[in-house]
Amino acid sequence: MIRTLGIILLFGVIFVGLQSVYTVNELQQALILRVGEPVDAVNEVGDEDPGLHFKLPFVMDVLMFDKRNLEFDMSPEEIQASDQVRLVVDAFLRYRIVDPLRFYQTVGNERGAQSRLRSIMDDSLRGVIASIPSQEVVSGQRAELMDRVQAAVEAQVARQNLGIEVIDVRILRADLPQQIAERVFQRMRSEREQRAAQIRAVGAQQAQEIQADADRQGLVIRAEARADAERVMGEGDAQRNAIYAAAYGRDPEFFAFYRSMIAYQEAIGAGTPIIVAPDSEFFDYFRSETGRN
Repeated sequence: MIRTLGIILLFGVIFVGLQSVYTVNELQQALILRVGEPVDAVNEVGDEDPGLHFKLPFVMDVLMFDKRNLEFDMSPEEIQASDQVRLVVDAFLRYRIVDPLRFYQTVGNERGAQSRLRSIMDDSLRGVIASIPSQEVVSGQRAELMDRVQAAVEAQVARQNLGIEVIDVRILRADLPQQIAERVFQRMRSEREQRAAQIRAVGAQQAQEIQADADRQGLVIRAEARADAERVMGEGDAQRNAIYAAAYGRDPEFFAFYRSMIAYQEAIGAGTPIIVAPDSEFFDYFRSETGRN
């Protein structure tokens, strides 16, 4: 009997001893509750104290909170921009618990924090996106947009004093809904096709104008060239005639002989058979001196 009581007492001591200690690792922070009321925080951000700790058994409970950066993903939702165009926005937020006592008092746990952050993120995204056109959201300064959203989220978190610190806010996607995107694409395509047709029409008109101007310049250049050629040829003919006249005046017989030789050269090719009439004046120089008239 005494031995049994001793064993029971030993197990009781061990049980009470286990209820009197708890361990906090480097990645956690602990909140101590006394009869359900928070009384202390251990190993919180800025007050590093991991390891083995003691508490009053049965009257104190320990809640563990993550000390690392936590991530909260928003579900994609439609938000209306300032130009009344609806956009599908997908965003996420990173945060960490910096005051476990205040965190427990305001949101209770991570699920409660995500519910509160969902409301804050939704309100901030709608407020910022509603103030700018959809074109700037889709293809504009995305970094500036995220900075504005993060500033709005941080302001609400600080005002509500949730015991958390916002690390980062990112917009993963901000696009037009599928049905609207298709209509916008078709409209943009139609506008581009109209613009292309207009450019081609202007180009064709300019091409015709350039071709007409080139043809006109070609006619002028050819006419001027023909006039210059005729002038040069006239001057050459005049000089030639003057030379012929001078040569004829000096020796008419030699001039007649020279003219006949040139005529023979132009009229008779190599190997051409020649039949000469006895009284032909053209071949007068082919006859002997005694046979000439």
